[in-house]
Amino acid sequence: MKIKEIIVVEGKDDTVAIQRAVNADTIETNGSAVSPVTLERIKHAQEKRGVIIFTDPDYPGERIRKIVSESVPGCKHAFVHKRDALPKSGRGIGVEHASPGAIRDALREAHVIEDEQVEIITKDDLIDAGLIGHPKAKERRIALGEKLRIGYTNGKQLHKRLMMFSIQKDEFKYALMEIIQEEENA
Repeated sequence: MKIKEIIVVEGKDDTVAIQRAVNADTIETNGSAVSPVTLERIKHAQEKRGVIIFTDPDYPGERIRKIVSESVPGCKHAFVHKRDALPKSGRGIGVEHASPGAIRDALREAHVIEDEQVEIITKDDLIDAGLIGHPKAKERRIALGEKLRIGYTNGKQLHKRLMMFSIQKDEFKYALMEIIQEEENA
């Protein structure tokens, strides 16, 4: 199952659990202190593809859910039952302990949309644009991340981030043209 929306989770272990269950992109809040940068990335994701908030069924998870949904209206919500989020051994409760089936059930209940994403921008386009393997590649990636509001990435992650935010080829080309003009005028 391919999920169109971007799923907001608490951490890396949650991302791993989600990706075991479905084909989806995630944004990690890295705990309950959701940074302004993370909230801005979530807002942008909501504008581009939609967002599903999928946090742990505990107080910190509900706190994150509240912070994100107040800052980013219109998010969908997926909930895993506490009984499905308990670890086999040890303490804690969380999405990372849920089975792939429990995660898929929670996403079905959130009425997510399946989406077959077509690759719009190729890795060759990134090389041709001087974003990989070019003397100014890093500076161009920084500028591109700011212009497209997708954040900075290294060369390996840039393609994934462009796909994650459904950046269209014409939007990509326009931003790149502005960056090159700014380089020439500097």
